[in-house]
Amino acid sequence: MVNYNGTLLEKETFQLSLNNRGFTYGDSLFETIRIEKGQACFLEDHYFRLMASMRMIRMEIPMEFTLGYFENQINDLVSLIESDSSIKVKLTVYRKAGGLYLPKTNLVDFVIETFESKVSYKNSYTIDIYKDHYVNSGILSTLKSSNRLLNVIASIFANENDFDNCVLVNEDKKIVEATNANIFLVKGNVIRTPKLMDGCIKGVARKKIIEIIEKDKAFTLVEDSISPFDIQKADEVFLTNAIVGVQPVTNYRKKKFAKTIGENLRKEFFDLPIA
Repeated sequence: MVNYNGTLLEKETFQLSLNNRGFTYGDSLFETIRIEKGQACFLEDHYFRLMASMRMIRMEIPMEFTLGYFENQINDLVSLIESDSSIKVKLTVYRKAGGLYLPKTNLVDFVIETFESKVSYKNSYTIDIYKDHYVNSGILSTLKSSNRLLNVIASIFANENDFDNCVLVNEDKKIVEATNANIFLVKGNVIRTPKLMDGCIKGVARKKIIEIIEKDKAFTLVEDSISPFDIQKADEVFLTNAIVGVQPVTNYRKKKFAKTIGENLRKEFFDLPIA
């Protein structure tokens, strides 16, 4: 089943129009939300990021689009699933059909889907830099939009070269993020992550991990511009997203990393209250 504008429909028969603006122009936003024991994790953070993103790209936010409304819409769908498998929800909001680059309306539709969550923690995890194309720095790149062609081809590159992931860089050759996660580098007691204006996604897990680190007086959290050379110098590197939580990196080219801080943060992340 899928939830389309508040109505539950059979997934097998549900269809989107060829004029759907998410398909034709990438004019859509999405949130991928982990479900634990039937409850959406960090839903408030996902919700506020979605609302802020809708405002930024001039989508009209309906009055009924409250946090409670989306919580009910997700729960209505999740309650139908009879499975012990981990699941995730994808909530997509797109501008209604009509127009070319200039839309005829800023009104929106939404669809909520559920998927089995097949992403798992890996004890060995290898990354490299993807250099064929760049992320554009700036605030638009922080949005979770459906315009993710760079992430697609970088993921193909990683698969072709037997990497678990690739690190994306911007036009200034500064580290931005991995294909599906934010990135953190540890050197001594300093933990660094790319600043948002360098083009990284404003990740929910990134936000939670920053909050954990900032409460720990043993570490200093720094958001700044990071060079690919800094990966070689790091003691540890780890990735974060809302589904996996924290994934420590073990290998980058000839460099091997420790995993202690990343694994400890992973445990703290999954111990957080999910509401």
